[in-house]
Amino acid sequence: QVQLVESGGGLVQAGGSLRLSCAASGRTFGSYAMGWFRQAPGKEREFVATIDYSGAFTDYVNVVEGRFTISRVNAQNTVYLQMNSLEPEDTAVYYCAATSGPPTRVYSGYKYWGQGTQVTVSS
Repeated sequence: QVQLVESGGGLVQAGGSLRLSCAASGRTFGSYAMGWFRQAPGKEREFVATIDYSGAFTDYVNVVEGRFTISRVNAQNTVYLQMNSLEPEDTAVYYCAATSGPPTRVYSGYKYWGQGTQVTVSS
């Protein structure tokens, strides 16, 4: 069982930055691939980024490539999403997720989910 708690969301102007954190419970965090997803009002939850258990492999959706960076510190049971050059289109609730399988863009590939943190980007 893994419990995930996101933090770091907030209101920021376009062009600004935020760093989201996801703190995980349990002693096996280092064996899980982690992902970030987001859901805007009226839209489906969409993939943002994923990272493998070691941090050696990362993958991003095209629209955030070069602006967002996913990273993890296994000793702290934490995964991060550094978001730079934010755009109003990035406004959404951001969720972190964990899977014991390989990193994936697929929503159904993740077993554990956090409660989400709101990110609002003003123009």
